[in-house]
Amino acid sequence: MSDEAHAFVPGHITGFFTVDRGDDPIETGSRGGGLTLSDGVSVTVSRGPETEITLNDEEIEVEAVERVLDALRTTATVTAETPLPLGSGFGVSGGLALGTALAANAAFGHGLSYNELVTIAHGAEVQSGSGLGDVVAQARGGVPLRLEPGGPQFNYLDAIPARSRVEYVTLGELSTADVVGGDTETLTAAGERALSTVVKEPKLSTFMQAARQFSREANLLTPEVKAVIDDVAEAGGDAAMAMLGETVFALGPGLSDAGYDATVTTVYPPGATIEDEA
Repeated sequence: MSDEAHAFVPGHITGFFTVDRGDDPIETGSRGGGLTLSDGVSVTVSRGPETEITLNDEEIEVEAVERVLDALRTTATVTAETPLPLGSGFGVSGGLALGTALAANAAFGHGLSYNELVTIAHGAEVQSGSGLGDVVAQARGGVPLRLEPGGPQFNYLDAIPARSRVEYVTLGELSTADVVGGDTETLTAAGERALSTVVKEPKLSTFMQAARQFSREANLLTPEVKAVIDDVAEAGGDAAMAMLGETVFALGPGLSDAGYDATVTTVYPPGATIEDEA
């Protein structure tokens, strides 16, 4: 135990998802599939008389992080850095929540297990309305498929055994709370179809096809995003929309080949972890 600890949580792009409400936040979540990224969130937690949260040198308020610290009965200074844009479908809030849980546990000697910390972070995300499935996916790493919703005691995870270069371009933001807080019947039906398709053929190419179909059937595909995806297809690439954000992601050099100034990252096989702990 020390007065400070560091955690890294991979970013997470969701290709398709459902909304599954339970009686308890840790039973609530989503089924679906996504990619975890080597671009992620680095979180440092240190002792402090009151909770302060800084992201990329700017002080911010993150309800999920505050809920995590409340659950741990801890006040702390949380300092985070990420190259990922906020509100654009990269799981930054989930990364902050999970990274805080992992680092606070290590710094303050709470003695909780990995699944217990994932449960706390997942519940905090659900209660905050900022996410349903990012935390459990970021804990798993790779290309996770969430076959059942909720935290570790309730969900069931599988994965596509593959990795790839990933490129992305962000055009704008979408509100997770606005989308998942409304009528989600059509969205969930589309997510179920997409997940079924990928489970039958767990390959990255199938995942991308299912993600494109989901964005159309769930009525989330914007004209701007569609135009970029079409450009990538015309250049021979494979692209889809990230949920939830006006972000296009592509496998390999798909966006670059289509002439876009894309950010390059990779699928990140490990899950979230503590760093620099002896």
